Amino acid sequence: MKVVIYSRVSTITQDYKRQTEELKEYAHKMRFEVLKTFEEKISGGKNNEDRPKLMEMINYIKESKIDKVLCWELSRIGRNTIEVLKTIKLLNDNCISLFIKNYNIETLNDKCEINPLSQFMIQILTSVSEMEKTTIRQRVKSGYDSFRKAGGKVGRKEGFTKDSDTILAENKEVVKLLKQGYSVRKVMKLTDKSSGTVQKVKKIVEAK
Repeated sequence: MKVVIYSRVSTITQDYKRQTEELKEYAHKMRFEVLKTFEEKISGGKNNEDRPKLMEMINYIKESKIDKVLCWELSRIGRNTIEVLKTIKLLNDNCISLFIKNYNIETLNDKCEINPLSQFMIQILTSVSEMEKTTIRQRVKSGYDSFRKAGGKVGRKEGFTKDSDTILAENKEVVKLLKQGYSVRKVMKLTDKSSGTVQKVKKIVEAK
């Protein structure tokens, strides 16, 4: 059986290697042939079109004879319910099953038929994941608002500035994309960084 692996983390500081290694071990145990591995560091809340490795995987499986896509958990495919379901539908249409390791569920059976129980679970899980993300965002905003109302200041201390090397080190993905010729707006979408941060990095890169 021919498979591909998809691993994703949300930030530059996280590492997807653990996901990939666990999936490779599973594939070896099941005697699957891993044709390719797709790994990326990008927010799961983005649209599919703004996630380069996911789109690369989708294009690859359309052109290749793949039986399954292995992922570590459903949130690695995405936290946006609509985008996750779009990806699963595309896989289903191409008779490719999505295997989600932490729940040990698959979207299709051996006859290429949709597994109704897994379909139901996936819709519930992605909806909960999206709701949790929204709740966390609202709590953080509420906390900042309360802190400001109490006289607190959010952000760097006055007079604090970072040197150029520190800024570049903290924004390696931004540097990489800018050097590849991506526009500021595109880099913002791909890295979830603000316009100010990307512009600042761009000036430093151009000055070197």
